[in-house]
Amino acid sequence: MLGVALEMAEVTEQSDVFLSMVQDIATELDLHLLCHKILVNVGRLTAADRGSLFLVESLNEDTFSDEDVGTPYLVPKLFDVTVDSDFDDTLLKAGLEAQPIPLGSGIAGHVALTKTGLRIVDAYRDERFLPEIDKRTGFVTHSILCLPILNRQGGVVGVAQMVNKKGTLNGFTSSDEEIFRRYLCFAGIGIQNARLFLRVQNEKQRNQVLLLFLKNVNLLTIPSNFKTVIQFTDFVDSCLDRSTSCTDQVLLGLAESIFQEQTSLKKLVELMMSNARNYLHCRRIVIYVFAPSETSHGEEMDITTGFEYINDEGLGQSSNQNCEINLLSSVQLQESPFTHLARFVAQNRQVIRINEISDYSDCCPELAKLLRGVAAPINQFLSLPIYNARSAVVGVVQLLNKVDGKAFTSSDKLAVESFALFCGMAIHNTQTYEKVSKLSAKQKVAIECLSYHSRANEEDVELLENDVIPSIEYYNLKRYDFIDFELSDLDTCKAVLRMFIHCDLINIFRIPYKVLCRWILSVKKNYRPVKYHNWRHALNVAQTMFALLKTGRLEQFMTDLDASETFQILLIILSLLVACLCHDLDHRGTNNAFQSKVMSPLAVLYSTSTMEHHHLDQCTMILSEDSNNILQSLSPEQYRTSMHMIEHAILSTDLAVYFRKKNRFITMVDNGEFDWQDPDQKSLLCGMMMTGCDVSAIAKPWSIQHRVAKLVAEEFFEQGDMEKLQLNETPIAMFDRDEKDNLPKMQIGFIDSICLPLYRALSESFPWVKPIYETCLSNREQWKKLSDLVDMGLTWIDHPFIDKPVEHIVGSKEKEKIPLIVTDLSASNQLVGRSDNRHHDMEHLKLQQPKSILKSPSKIMLKSILKLPKNVPASGSAPVSPHQEASKHLIRMRSMSLTSPTELVDIKPLRPSRDYTSKLCSIS
Repeated sequence: MLGVALEMAEVTEQSDVFLSMVQDIATELDLHLLCHKILVNVGRLTAADRGSLFLVESLNEDTFSDEDVGTPYLVPKLFDVTVDSDFDDTLLKAGLEAQPIPLGSGIAGHVALTKTGLRIVDAYRDERFLPEIDKRTGFVTHSILCLPILNRQGGVVGVAQMVNKKGTLNGFTSSDEEIFRRYLCFAGIGIQNARLFLRVQNEKQRNQVLLLFLKNVNLLTIPSNFKTVIQFTDFVDSCLDRSTSCTDQVLLGLAESIFQEQTSLKKLVELMMSNARNYLHCRRIVIYVFAPSETSHGEEMDITTGFEYINDEGLGQSSNQNCEINLLSSVQLQESPFTHLARFVAQNRQVIRINEISDYSDCCPELAKLLRGVAAPINQFLSLPIYNARSAVVGVVQLLNKVDGKAFTSSDKLAVESFALFCGMAIHNTQTYEKVSKLSAKQKVAIECLSYHSRANEEDVELLENDVIPSIEYYNLKRYDFIDFELSDLDTCKAVLRMFIHCDLINIFRIPYKVLCRWILSVKKNYRPVKYHNWRHALNVAQTMFALLKTGRLEQFMTDLDASETFQILLIILSLLVACLCHDLDHRGTNNAFQSKVMSPLAVLYSTSTMEHHHLDQCTMILSEDSNNILQSLSPEQYRTSMHMIEHAILSTDLAVYFRKKNRFITMVDNGEFDWQDPDQKSLLCGMMMTGCDVSAIAKPWSIQHRVAKLVAEEFFEQGDMEKLQLNETPIAMFDRDEKDNLPKMQIGFIDSICLPLYRALSESFPWVKPIYETCLSNREQWKKLSDLVDMGLTWIDHPFIDKPVEHIVGSKEKEKIPLIVTDLSASNQLVGRSDNRHHDMEHLKLQQPKSILKSPSKIMLKSILKLPKNVPASGSAPVSPHQEASKHLIRMRSMSLTSPTELVDIKPLRPSRDYTSKLCSIS
């Protein structure tokens, strides 16, 4: 295991070096400097003595004969570059050695012609080698590694050649060739874009001359290449509407954007649209980005992001407040007619230029119908697909209504096509970068898991395998009030085994008993010892699922009418139990929001349901080992079905997923529309069951629920403490240790918004589940009583945590031990238990009085307040509770003549610093 971890660490280091070298050339647009960086980096990757880079170019007619003009040759850009070479020196040497090489001549010419790399151990034994260069320079060539540099269409744009492997006479290895080839994939993109950047710069002078000509030309003398006056005037309007300087700046800005920002697709597209908004003068510009896909058909691709720029002003506006670029909402991406238009363009892979909707009524009724569905008025509309390096559609650009009100011309179409070309390259590069980043993040997560986790100890497996497994009744596994507090760690594993045995899963699915024991212990070992989301929480969730299926009789609704009833039910039970036991694997005691805030590798790897996806991956990783694979006897189809159910069940424990589906489930139940045989509705039911089991501690008897609330609070507060220390920010109330007194109110909110609606819907459909709903209601009443006490000014007290409300302690023999403090009501947060004195030992705490009372002329006798009178009710009257008596004291105090309102006092027990309550005891 250590060797594997070290090997993966070495791979990660190599990947990081490779990624840094890719970034080194990604932002370089100077062609010669780019070539120098490529050779230096490849020299380091392959341990080569030196290298040369040739680019395919057509010969200049001023230098060569007519028959050679236009013929592609290899032209050396840089020659004999070492890892320590100076750029200026190598550039000068390249100018002296720049002799074109015909394709097919020499090693480099052969590679360029055949597009096939060569790895040669002894150059002088290869008949394709040209020794003239060695004779001229005095250098002796031994081994050669030469590979082609390809563009996105697969054409050769150059050749890179490395010479003489250092430290060996055996030449370059296959590993050298592979890493060389991978690096040249990025180098090819960089060279192509550097050339494009150079071409744009060269076109600048030509554009200036063209604009000068068009401004001075007599429109009555139309050049012969324009067939009509309309074509010529359209061309002139297109050029005059945009100044050359603006056009050049935009094109150069777009070219620079491709490599300037690669880490974020959102930032990249915003940067490009910012450059293009004065180039494409339209009321509305939208760029839709599709999810990366091997296919390019619009219906099969998902639109993941949309960026919109709206110009509310007129032509020439440059005010920043009128140039905001907005990110389209998920609703807009799903329901907007413009989104349907984008899918239409992507599916048909065609450019749509519309100046009259009626033009498409006959030739394309489907498009005309989509256009009529748009609420905004369409005067002009131009849209075209965006392609990546593999000619797959990665996006769509839309332009709506020109600012000047004129029709879109062919020149506009050409301008937008240029813009889309840059967009395609930029999106492709960014998605490639994101893919590399995700692979690196996944590798880091895997290494972290391997360093922490290990397989179950074989001695523990033998012990569990040979031990006696008590009955269902012994563990109360069918009861909703199951308690694990008194169970040993070994008993928790036995309880899981008993559930599998009771359901006959071992016999039906032919699970080797020892493999099952090892799997249970491995799952247990892969849970971290956090306060709440640990192995015992997983056991409780699985037990609740078992009780729902058996006592709640939900297993009767888990089969299709046309399927083998017993087998289908048991496969679902097996999958749900596995999902319950694995649903929080490797939980770190922090939630999804925290992972995003600290930018953890998990957050990079999974953008939504971060921890749930990680739990699923951990589950899959454990099952992938033969010694832990309890699904090994399933057929391929049964295995796929089971894994699909496990995936759906684990992801359903994300409360964000629950909130998206809750209303649909409750509506179907209330309307009696639930069809238990419908696969989609059955899947919905399983998801709701997972949530119900995950939060089931809220429906345990009050003594259990109150104790579990403490565990959840401790875990939440630890996350809040980390947010304060690491992020220097105040956490939300449920994670803030300083806001613990509102636990009852927030617990009521959690019950009302999540638990009661779900348990009510389940109990109405399945009457046998009603005890869970009733216990949850009873617990809500308990939290309501405690909330009322807090509203009266009484705070929590515990030894050292919150186990008892103050009224229980005041009414008991412990009341004399309660340290109290009289506080100023208007500034209680400053005077009550917030200072360092709460860290002192309880026996040394002294009664403290606010300064406002000590200075008051009318001193209040505190003894009568602190020593509550005995509860001796009058004859025939109801007993008076301690908190009612305290309220009467407060009322009497308010009637006293005080010097100022700030002298009103309240009675609060002093809270020790280890009072771990929670704002919201969400058991998720």
